[in-house]
Amino acid sequence: MAQLHAISSCSSTNLLSYGSYRVHCPRKLTSPQELGVTASEFHGRAIVQNTTNFGLTRENHVVRAVLASRSEATTSSGVDGKVLRKKLNKVVLAYSGGLDTSVIVPWLRENYGCEVVCFTADVGQGLQELEGLEQKAKASGACQLVVKDLKEEFVRDFIFPCLRAGAIYERKYLLGTSMARPVIAKAMVDVAEEVGADAVSHGCTGKGNDQVRFELTFFALNPELSVVAPWREWEITGREDAIEYATKHNVPVPVTKKSIYSRDRNLWHLSHEGDILEDPANEPNEDMYMMSVDPKDAPDQPEYVKIGIVEGLPVSFNGKELSPASLLAELNEVGGKHGIGRIDMVENRLVGMKSRGVYETPGGTILFSAVRELESLTLDRETIQVKDSLALKYAELVYAGRWFDPLRESMDAFMKEITKTTSGSVTLKLYKGSVSVTGRESPNSLYRQDISSFESGDIYNQADAAGFIRLYGLPMRVRAMLEKGL
Repeated sequence: MAQLHAISSCSSTNLLSYGSYRVHCPRKLTSPQELGVTASEFHGRAIVQNTTNFGLTRENHVVRAVLASRSEATTSSGVDGKVLRKKLNKVVLAYSGGLDTSVIVPWLRENYGCEVVCFTADVGQGLQELEGLEQKAKASGACQLVVKDLKEEFVRDFIFPCLRAGAIYERKYLLGTSMARPVIAKAMVDVAEEVGADAVSHGCTGKGNDQVRFELTFFALNPELSVVAPWREWEITGREDAIEYATKHNVPVPVTKKSIYSRDRNLWHLSHEGDILEDPANEPNEDMYMMSVDPKDAPDQPEYVKIGIVEGLPVSFNGKELSPASLLAELNEVGGKHGIGRIDMVENRLVGMKSRGVYETPGGTILFSAVRELESLTLDRETIQVKDSLALKYAELVYAGRWFDPLRESMDAFMKEITKTTSGSVTLKLYKGSVSVTGRESPNSLYRQDISSFESGDIYNQADAAGFIRLYGLPMRVRAMLEKGL
């Protein structure tokens, strides 16, 4: 990205430098307002509109152009006197302490002249990822670090509704990252209000889904906030550029240029992307996995677990009632020990491309199996079919970042109503990567042994089936009669 220099005023020779271009001003300009332009407008050719004419020369070729006047033009300077893209007062940055977000801190200060408040959400990614964050943030130039424990809210208000809805994206993906982004973005909006920030920022690339998930949440909860997405603006194109920028700005980043997996971890799952996974033909290396053992190395004896469910939501594990986050954490341990929940898939990203990801979701896989099995007792055929069809759309909305969309909220109300009778317990067997059901119980079960038994009973008269079959098969019979000329 070319940089605009000396925009505050032209020199006595009336020159304005822009990369290898030099602008000849017909008179001395004293402010950027007279130019009517900000640095962010210089991407490619000049905008021809409005106000003062000037000559733009390069290699003796003169181009006539006029700069557009914009009310947001500013004379403010950022770090080292650099002209700002736009003046912001305070920005809340989604901060992980990794390379990308560490270099975003000085970049925001340099380009927007703002204070940076780093925000980190604890969604169960592990204490090791939270250690030393305040030191890192302040060393990068942040004025403050805010950390919030969102684990219970994440599981209760985001994971469990998706679990109740049966939301699975493209047959496999249990939406681990998709559910985490809106809870983080929601907290960022809250923090922005608390600290008086006028903008929020994230480190998502312009190729991924997460940029959409963050920003749709920002729009839904506070449309007045400005949003800064550095990966869509800056000159940094990859890891090596980021390391070079960090070194130049004295940002301590404990990384090397060696290629590694891109991972996202929370209490629900761990995702892996990049490195050898970018070729769908490559088998993942076993040492990549972190939440689950290789199924062949899992215990030789199966383990039975009993999940208690009330109105479509899990509440207990082996008879012990636990909070949502504690329940999931315990099932992650048990499931991981047995190699449960590994998924390798090629998915269609929202932005149009395909990507390959490997996911570990041990506890989530167990819970999905339990809820689905209990519904087989408590929901009738038509209800299950409608619920399953809506679950596909529900998953698409969550994947696309539309958590706070009225459509998803309305569908969630339906899911809540339709699963009011889904209470009971399910017993599952965990063995070398597999989850199989061994028992289901519910006080609201629609299964009647006296009806389903092959023994004769009073409620179901087998002779009634003849008339039902004749009526049910009538359309097929009529078509066959037509074809045979009967």
